[in-house]
Amino acid sequence: MNFEFQNPTRIVFGAGVLSRLGEVAREGGRRALLVIGGGSVKRNGAFDRAVASLKAAGVGVVAFEGVEPNPRLATVVRGAQLAKAEQCDLVIALGGGSVMDAAKVMAATVYYEGDPWEMMVHSPIGTRLPTRALPIITVPTLAATGSEMNMGAVITNEQRVEKSYVIADCLYPWVALVDPALTLTVPADQTAYGICDLMTHVTEGYFNGDDGTPLQDRFAEGVILTAMEWGPKAVANGQDLEARAQVQWASVVALNGWVQAGANAVGFPVHMIEHTISAIHDVAHGAGLAVVNPAWMRAAARIRPNRFAQFSRRIFGLEQPDVLACALEGVARFEGFLGGIGCPTRLSQLGLDGTLIERYARETLQAIHDESGCLPGRPAMREAEVIDLLRTAL
Repeated sequence: MNFEFQNPTRIVFGAGVLSRLGEVAREGGRRALLVIGGGSVKRNGAFDRAVASLKAAGVGVVAFEGVEPNPRLATVVRGAQLAKAEQCDLVIALGGGSVMDAAKVMAATVYYEGDPWEMMVHSPIGTRLPTRALPIITVPTLAATGSEMNMGAVITNEQRVEKSYVIADCLYPWVALVDPALTLTVPADQTAYGICDLMTHVTEGYFNGDDGTPLQDRFAEGVILTAMEWGPKAVANGQDLEARAQVQWASVVALNGWVQAGANAVGFPVHMIEHTISAIHDVAHGAGLAVVNPAWMRAAARIRPNRFAQFSRRIFGLEQPDVLACALEGVARFEGFLGGIGCPTRLSQLGLDGTLIERYARETLQAIHDESGCLPGRPAMREAEVIDLLRTAL
């Protein structure tokens, strides 16, 4: 293994730590752009408590509301303009992954010269990464994306009907203030989608990474097993704070870099396919992943059965002597788990009839491909292979 790892984000974790927001924020700025989504944090009181904590600490608050579930580029630009106009010196994201992603890009756009879409991978004129951002504090209200402790963000360009991502050092949050109590009011379906999202972050690296990474394998398997143990409890009883806390920590660990360090994963093919689908149809990200991931796993297992058989043995305790049969049974059980907690596992359950499958494949490969024109991953897949795997998800 050869790798470098650094994660500078300070994490403050525990039920009730929202009350410390003002204390923490005061160390980084005096006037905060407080970014929220569609209003749930106002209905459940989290917004008022956040504002009260900030004001008590002497931190001014400029609210920016209305970040969409798949955040739009235009929304990001408006947020950055407001931050500049109000002379904010700090950005605070109070919400789910979309709010945190949007807030990160807003913080960078404040200093960015030119079109912020140029930050994104596969920008039409080439990626030009941001190098500077306002200090960012993330306060997640959903266990899903892990965006609270990493340097990535995903944004949708509504004009181009395209969804892409940026990864840059300046996007690491300064502090992640993670209060599992904020997730107690998340509905069962969104809780389930978040569980799928965090598990997909782990399986992407597990199946597309280097061989010979036993410690990372066990990290990944531990996150998956934790999500499978505590996730159904959080879905069944949203007020189970212990279950919420365990799922929340699993979400953070799934994508803060610990699991992926040294694995050197070749792409995130499931996410790339799902990005295309949700850019076109605006479906919930975790719901789209629940459909695409098992379909991709079934296809990839036929090429790398030993890797998937290891997953089947360690996660589900399977011991079939036929390696491929063992691998495919593990995929079937994984899909069954997702369906069991309320995730869709077929395109039809997303309200899609499959008529645009060829478009999904074509636009995914247009967005990202290797030197051979294939979707990066293990295995790399041609457009026809992406079409075939999606047909198994009808």
